[in-house]
Amino acid sequence: MNGWGWFALSAGMLLFWGLLITVAVMLFRTVGRPAERPPEHRPATSAEQILGERLARGDIDEEEYRRRLAALRGSEP
Repeated sequence: MNGWGWFALSAGMLLFWGLLITVAVMLFRTVGRPAERPPEHRPATSAEQILGERLARGDIDEEEYRRRLAALRGSEP
């Protein structure tokens, strides 16, 4: 073999081992990962909680919050 033959053989071996190590790492990471669970169903959020979250985000002001809360509870504002 001439110089280029040794270079090609060395480069081929490096590529082979690099590919083999990459596949092994990917396989190890895939097998080691815990099984994905289906999304958990959160309990239904009450209308009052949603209204409180909207007030906290600033979507509604305090007057509108009190008015809607009174409407939810069935009383006069």
